[in-house]
Amino acid sequence: MIRVLALVLLSSQVAFAQGWSQWAANARHESATAAAGQRLDRIEAEVLIDPFVVQEKTDAGGDLLTHYPVPLVDGDEIVTIVKSGTYTDFFQRNSQIWNVRLMQRNGIVYSTRWTYESDWKPVPPTQPGGNGPVWEQVYHPALTADSVWAPGAGGTIDRISRADGHRIQRFNPFGAAVDPTIFVAGPPVTNDAGDVYYNAIRLATTNPWTADVHGAWLVKVAANGTTSIAPFSSIVTGAPAANAQCTSAFLNSQLPWPPSPNAVAPAIPCGGQRPGLNVAPAIAPDGTVYTISRAHLNDRWGYLVAVHPDLTPKWTASLRNRLHDGCNVAIPLNGTPGGCRNGAATGVDPAENQPGSGRVSDNGTSSPVVAPDGRILYGSYTRYNYSQGHLLSFNADGTFNAAYGWGWDLTPAIYRHNGTYSVLLKENHYNASAYCADIGGKCPGDRSFTTPWDPEQYFITQLDPSLQVEWKFKNTETQSCTRLDTGIGCIDDHPAGFEWCVNAIAVDARGVVYANAEDGNLYAINPDGTLRERMFLNLALGAAYTPLSIGQDGRIYTQNDGKLFVISGIPEPRRRVAGR
Repeated sequence: MIRVLALVLLSSQVAFAQGWSQWAANARHESATAAAGQRLDRIEAEVLIDPFVVQEKTDAGGDLLTHYPVPLVDGDEIVTIVKSGTYTDFFQRNSQIWNVRLMQRNGIVYSTRWTYESDWKPVPPTQPGGNGPVWEQVYHPALTADSVWAPGAGGTIDRISRADGHRIQRFNPFGAAVDPTIFVAGPPVTNDAGDVYYNAIRLATTNPWTADVHGAWLVKVAANGTTSIAPFSSIVTGAPAANAQCTSAFLNSQLPWPPSPNAVAPAIPCGGQRPGLNVAPAIAPDGTVYTISRAHLNDRWGYLVAVHPDLTPKWTASLRNRLHDGCNVAIPLNGTPGGCRNGAATGVDPAENQPGSGRVSDNGTSSPVVAPDGRILYGSYTRYNYSQGHLLSFNADGTFNAAYGWGWDLTPAIYRHNGTYSVLLKENHYNASAYCADIGGKCPGDRSFTTPWDPEQYFITQLDPSLQVEWKFKNTETQSCTRLDTGIGCIDDHPAGFEWCVNAIAVDARGVVYANAEDGNLYAINPDGTLRERMFLNLALGAAYTPLSIGQDGRIYTQNDGKLFVISGIPEPRRRVAGR
């Protein structure tokens, strides 16, 4: 088999540097490529990867609350997941089967070379009224020179042959027997040496989201096949004990928050430290591994964790009390609709009456990113700024740098240029209330298209390394369109534009940004923030936040409503040379 490579790889497990081999492209999670993306001229292939989308959306009231992996690409090979089995309901997902599929491209023809049936299962979803994850956890493989690495049951990981799809070896760092209470908690990451890292957790068999976590680990499978684990209890330093009381939120009966200027929010048991469910560790060029931790019973107590390559602790940085843009800043003025209670201190999170904290939500897929200057970026969740979250920036020594008011379900991309870099992210200003939605009219004042100070609107945003805005591209589409037998039919019903349904933007070598929106379009945005072009796939209201990737030849691999789309440009005719 001929692979499109510019480098001969001597080790069978060395990760490719040029392909889109894992979550966010590489071990640093830059979501960028050295290739130039092709134009958006044609849908070259359309592949169904989730046959249960209709049932999933019906059970979720019209939204697709399912996370999908980024399509992995190396030359003419594409690795994705395909669901099979049966769909029971939103709260019983184990009847589904998650498969890894390798497809081969020949020209513009895509054929399945093999499909591997995994025994991996997601963590149990929360029951109605519970405090666990609602979105379906992501199942995500990673690609190395001759292997696909795919999570398995019981916290295991399988090394699968790229040539024919057979399992070369199963790695179980927890013993010979498979323990069904242990789960791989997010995508694996591979470095250039061929090492594989991932997070794992052990949950209680009953009431897993109200009982404390029974274990959590950062796992390493070294290139020589040895496995090692580091308990989160040993690598997350400075966190409260599992049985300690941690600040939570005021009661709904006390709205508007805070109940008084000096009110102290109640505390609840913290629970043990463990990874966010969909976090992929990131690896810096010096080998430092970064992951994200949270208190199992309280997502307001989160941490950025740095460990050495041998899994010994390096440092831990708290996400607590880093933010000062709550009451009277990101939230309407005190005493006005949607605002905090009169007398509240400017800048506090009204739910705690303290400076805001970056929360680690199990319903998101945010993973740390290592920037070219060594800074670490993490997209945290915050509810008080209309659920937009915050992007947090830390130095390589763990000191806090800055924050930007968007981070929910986001792994930002990095565009390197002119000796510096830019950070790219989606920025959805939702039509919601500021900090306490759906609570019987006690916190009215939803943001809308006509809100004068900060209306509903939706952007792709580029920031400099200090998180200052370089440009914003606004979604201005107002029509909902669908494909019909007679063509494309549209109605004008979105005056504020459409939400960007992407959790990992893709950036090419020229700084062109590719992103999906709920209007059903794939957008290509120039490096100056102007529209280059767009292509309509199909309306995707309530669609999952889906990542996309770019192949070495510039093809775009995107997703929409449970389908994989391969987009390419039509080659221009060769020009005739005079005299020939």
